[in-house]
Amino acid sequence: MEKKKILVCGVTGFIGRNIAERICEDESYEVYGVYNKKKPYQNDKIKFVEADLTKKEDVERVVENMDIIIQAAATTSGSKDIVTKSYIHITDNAVMNSLIFRAAHDFEVSQVIFFSCSVIYQSQERPVKEEDFDANAEMHKNYFGIGWTKVYIEKMCEFYSRIGRTKYTVIRHSNIYGPWDKFDLEKSHVFGATITKVMTNKDGKIIVWGEGEEGRDLLYVDDLVDFVEAALKKQETNFELINVGSGELISIKNLVKRIIDISGKDLQIEYDLTKPTIKTNLFLDCNKAKEKFGWQARTSLDEGIKKTVEWYKENKDIVNKRY
Repeated sequence: MEKKKILVCGVTGFIGRNIAERICEDESYEVYGVYNKKKPYQNDKIKFVEADLTKKEDVERVVENMDIIIQAAATTSGSKDIVTKSYIHITDNAVMNSLIFRAAHDFEVSQVIFFSCSVIYQSQERPVKEEDFDANAEMHKNYFGIGWTKVYIEKMCEFYSRIGRTKYTVIRHSNIYGPWDKFDLEKSHVFGATITKVMTNKDGKIIVWGEGEEGRDLLYVDDLVDFVEAALKKQETNFELINVGSGELISIKNLVKRIIDISGKDLQIEYDLTKPTIKTNLFLDCNKAKEKFGWQARTSLDEGIKKTVEWYKENKDIVNKRY
């Protein structure tokens, strides 16, 4: 049987790397990985190709002859950048996805998987379903730019799914964490930043930005990869938009406590109310993912924290060198 050619965009990033290293073990796939600024790692089962996905000629070069595209390339960072310079998430992401989807259409790629985000939803105290997105409701001010960019790209996926042979899977995922996440304090999300603060601590205290009352839905990266594999094998329709998360809400305050406890450290928590935070509560209803793809999160938060702490310890030299 001829292998399907899969192009993983953003193969040196957090999500892209985890996906590529899993699916390259599947003998039915031939995996290609796109990288740009970060140099590729050693993996003989992945064929690395360099490209700037904001350039039309580069996109067409890497997309031609591919059967499947997993679009995990994006400009991302943590809450500091989202609050202080959110524009960095807008232009490049809109341009690269526009070019990738156009090329997928022109070259008749069979399937594209795109990672959207749950930031488009309004803050709520109950699990949010896909249909709960309200285009007339105001997004949180810090998510306005990135949120509406994600919605625009989602609609672009739906548009191309209607006019061509390519089927699209749009994943509205929650906060993903685990091995190969960003762990530097300038660009990481709350989980990666907290791991770094805890594991490198020398003064016996850890600083939490804000009051720590905001709530997040956290999903271990292996569970996200499980969903990607399910979507590749089970999607029959031309377009699907699916929530993928743990379906549980935890406050940042309690998350920090659990990471400290599982790490075995003896640390005191202090709160810096001068630092930027995004005071929202959000967790996802993932029943659609279960009904359509037979998927549900299988890694508990405590188990995921333990696995990430162990990975960090084993790879601390790589992490420190990387950042």
